[in-house]
Amino acid sequence: MFALAIHGGAGTIARASLSPDDEKRYRAALEAAIGIGYDLLRDGGAALDAVEAAVRSLEDCPLFNAGRGAVFTHDGHHEMDAALMSGHNRLAGAVAGVRQVQNPIRAARLVMEQTEHVLLSYPGADELAREHGLPLQPVEYFFTQKRYDQLQDALAVGKMQLDHAADPNWKKGTVGAVARDQHGHLAAATSTGGMTNKRYSRIGDTPLIGAGTWADTRCAISCTGNGEYFIRAVAAYDVACLMEYKGLSLEEAARIVVQDKLAPVGGEGGLIAVDAAGNVTLPFNSEGMYRASRVEGGGAMVAIYKE
Repeated sequence: MFALAIHGGAGTIARASLSPDDEKRYRAALEAAIGIGYDLLRDGGAALDAVEAAVRSLEDCPLFNAGRGAVFTHDGHHEMDAALMSGHNRLAGAVAGVRQVQNPIRAARLVMEQTEHVLLSYPGADELAREHGLPLQPVEYFFTQKRYDQLQDALAVGKMQLDHAADPNWKKGTVGAVARDQHGHLAAATSTGGMTNKRYSRIGDTPLIGAGTWADTRCAISCTGNGEYFIRAVAAYDVACLMEYKGLSLEEAARIVVQDKLAPVGGEGGLIAVDAAGNVTLPFNSEGMYRASRVEGGGAMVAIYKE
C-alpha cells in the first residue's frame, strides 16, 4: 500500500490565532502538496520523487518557512537548509545555509546524486546548484512583509525566535514529506528557513541525517520543531532504533520520541512518519501542526489543530 504524509511546521497554533481566510489558505496549500505527491505515487512513481515534489510545492508557497517563505537571519538575508533520504539504499543528500536556490530540496537531491558527499553548505551548495542549472532567485523573491516584521520584533527583544514563537498569525516552520511507494520503498524530505534572527550561520536539525530527516527499510521520518532538541535526541533515527531494537510499532516509537523524550526537556514540535506497511503517524506535542496524509484508495486528511 502506498502512502504519503506532509507537514508544514508545528507550534502554538490555536484556533483563535487564524482567521477563516488564513485557515483556508493553509488547508489549500496542504491539499495541493499532498495531491501532487499522491498522484506521483498512484501513477507508480518513486517515493523519493513524491517527497521531493510535495516539499517543492510547500517551498514555493510563501505561507511556510521554507523556500520562498523563509525567515530572515540577524543580518537580514535568508539561510535555508534541506535534506532528503532514500530508505532502501540509505542514500542521502543535504544542504545548509543556501541563499539563492529557489528550491533547496532540489539542491539536496543534487548533492545525493551528483556528488560523493552527503552535506554541502553555503557557498558551495549554491555553486553546485548554479552549475547544474537549478533555478536561482534574487533576494527580492524571498522577501515577505510578515517575515520582515518578524525579524524586527526579534531584533527589538534581542532574541532568536522559532517562526511559530512570533506573530500569532504566522506560526509555521519546517516543511517535510514522507512516503511509501508501490515498490515498497520509503523516502523522507525536509526543508526549512530556520529561526528568525539566527546568527553565526546557525544550522538546525533539518539537514542533519538522523536528527531531522531519516529513511531506511523500516520507516521514513521528517521532523519539525526546535532543532537543537531534535539534534541532541537524534530524534528521527531514534524512531527507527526503537522499532529495530525494541520491536515497537511505528506509532508507539514515534509517540515515545515526541512525548516521552522531547517534550519533558522542552523539545516542542512533532514529526511525520510512514513504515514499510504504509502505516502513517503524525504525533506532536505542541498546540498544533500543519499536516496532511493520504493512503492508497483513501481521501486526503488535512489538519492544523489538536483534535
